[in-house]
Amino acid sequence: MVCRKILPFLSLSLLFLLVLGQTSCDKFSGSQTIPAYLKIDSIRLTTDYSIQGTASNKITDAWVYVDGDFIGTFQLPATFPVLKQGTHTLMVLAGVMQDGIATTRISYPFYTEITKTVNLVPQKTLDVGILTTTYSSKTKFVWKEDFDQAAITLDTTSEATMHIGLTTGRGDSTFEGNHSAIIELDTIGSTFAAASRSAYHISSTSAMFLELNYNITSSLTVGVYVTVLGIVTQVPIMTLNPSNGSWKKIYINLTNILNAYSGATVFKVYYYFENTTGDHYRILMDNIKVLSF
Repeated sequence: MVCRKILPFLSLSLLFLLVLGQTSCDKFSGSQTIPAYLKIDSIRLTTDYSIQGTASNKITDAWVYVDGDFIGTFQLPATFPVLKQGTHTLMVLAGVMQDGIATTRISYPFYTEITKTVNLVPQKTLDVGILTTTYSSKTKFVWKEDFDQAAITLDTTSEATMHIGLTTGRGDSTFEGNHSAIIELDTIGSTFAAASRSAYHISSTSAMFLELNYNITSSLTVGVYVTVLGIVTQVPIMTLNPSNGSWKKIYINLTNILNAYSGATVFKVYYYFENTTGDHYRILMDNIKVLSF
């Protein structure tokens, strides 16, 4: 009796294993399992300086598509596998860290997509080297200040005790061009407070970003003055930390902040720092851009 019960069970188990084995083989039948590889060194930005301003950037990532299929986001330089072979269309979007935060990486909407035809060979690495992007033709340069013109468009406010100076020469204090903005604060209570001279229209249908190069030994608050029904509200967005003697580039998303104020029509960008210690602080800024579509 025991044998009669066990034998049918063993037969069913064996049949199940055979079916499972056949199913597993069919799963990979005719499918590519050995990848080709793509290598991207970096993505650089080119600009028409007279229209678009500086080509300074902090492109950190590549958002990669092959024939419209999303392959992944890769921190540059990168080598990564692709389960395709033969001739295909590669599309790469330039990625940045939104608000300077490593966990909020985005494909920057104002840079053009990069496309090229590639031939992928399994087990081989195709090195596409350095790719190049530029600003989209749809980009609107709402505000652009490089501190190289006769009159600058960043003004101190009534809170300021220190004026905005300009660096001279092309030393460490000047990021590029002939001048950068410089503010020195060395007494308790000395304050830097400045805003864009003009107020700019708020778009409810387009992304809006602020770009900035900065080199600061203090903190620096960046925010907006938002006007709703004639009432101006000061809205801090983020505080930049000291940059340890080096120039940094940041992309600040203004979109959600501006659209959070129902009925808001225009805004200005502002910067603020107050010396509360009496130590010497220095703020250097260059290449301010506000972008929209």
